[in-house]
Amino acid sequence: MRASTLRACLLMLLFSVGIGQPASAQFGQKWITSWAASVQGPYPSGSAVAQPDLEFVFPTPSANDQTFRLIVHPDLWSRWTRIRFSNVWGTQPVTFDAAFVGLQKIGAVLQDGTNQPITFNGSRQLTVQPGQSVWSDPVQLPFVPATPSGVERKFFEGRKLAVSFHVVGQSGPMTWHAKAMTTNYVSNPGSGSFGKQEDDKNLPNSTTSWYFIDALDMLAPAETQLVVALGDSITDGTSSTINGDDRWPDVLARRMHEKYGPYVVVVNEGIGGNQIVGPATYTPATPASGGPAAVQRVGRDVLSLSGVTAVIFLDGTNDVSAGTAVSAIEAGIQNVVAQLRAAIPHIRIVAGTITSELGAAGFGGTPAAAAERLTLNAYIESSGLFNGVVDFYTVTTDPTTGQMMPQFVPNTSTGPNPATGAVGDYIHPNRAGYLAMGYAIKLSELVRPF
Repeated sequence: MRASTLRACLLMLLFSVGIGQPASAQFGQKWITSWAASVQGPYPSGSAVAQPDLEFVFPTPSANDQTFRLIVHPDLWSRWTRIRFSNVWGTQPVTFDAAFVGLQKIGAVLQDGTNQPITFNGSRQLTVQPGQSVWSDPVQLPFVPATPSGVERKFFEGRKLAVSFHVVGQSGPMTWHAKAMTTNYVSNPGSGSFGKQEDDKNLPNSTTSWYFIDALDMLAPAETQLVVALGDSITDGTSSTINGDDRWPDVLARRMHEKYGPYVVVVNEGIGGNQIVGPATYTPATPASGGPAAVQRVGRDVLSLSGVTAVIFLDGTNDVSAGTAVSAIEAGIQNVVAQLRAAIPHIRIVAGTITSELGAAGFGGTPAAAAERLTLNAYIESSGLFNGVVDFYTVTTDPTTGQMMPQFVPNTSTGPNPATGAVGDYIHPNRAGYLAMGYAIKLSELVRPF
């Protein structure tokens, strides 16, 4: 068979598999999730950071004949990608069309000639039912080298993709991730479809949240490993830098690439305000700012991702602030670990100790709450549930006061806290604190031997 014919056959196989495992896996490749963001609820339930006023962008909690251009940072690049569209928290079907993915140049502007059409089972239009998510067909990114050299890999590690799509008519409640810490772009309501355009003239509005997409896969070598960071706002990146990619999972990802090259990928499934065991129920009609409990979202936010081999888990501080008994939180931790190990028997799980909130507003900042967090930390360190424990508490806490180290308190993204008037909130580390957390992690505890 001629080489050109063989290549054509391989491409046909890739496209024919649609949303399933690619036929190319038999050639030593597999899908690996390269970017993720938990779909935490229906807009506007959640806590965005540095969010512009969206009064004129979304006069109602619904998209209306609008184009979104969402900026995402893949942790791994390859020539083939696919994107998961979500209507998990919607109450009516949502129809998308004119979807594209291209290389971001600056802001909402794309690099010339990189914008590629996205299809869904061969169609340019997709309707997603309430409560459902759908993967796109594989999309070729011709600007990514088929076998990138080390220099080319380094170039792409710092670049971002722009996923554009048009919402046909009224969407109803928008499934979203509030705290993107990334600037994204939206057209005016009723303005129509502009996803094919590579300029920004019809995308005048910005938002620091992601909408309707929650995962992006890349085709990768079969030995590639995936680490999922599961947690609350400290994982989600509150007080880090807008567009800075300096949350602690970002720091971990850079360290992994320095040591293991492209063979270990890290994605972030944090939700601001998340709890391990609360709320007891979560529906589109009864959402909570922190999204569904960790025990309820493990299946969608971890197990449904492609190629998971490890989880680093930091959650529970909001359970303490909510008054949940330590015994119930410990049982919730056991539940999360049991779900992960039952689904992926050889998964590696590393837990982080809970950071200090002493001095913060409300019950969460009291000495009583601080004592409960220390009790939980002792349990995390002694339980034997994990492949490793990283002591985030110690690396971020001033031993003389029990509060967050003073240099980690000033807020990197929004300046003085409008609620308290203080600089920082004594809960969320800033860029410097997240760097300390990211460098405290022992990489080998998360990585299987190659």
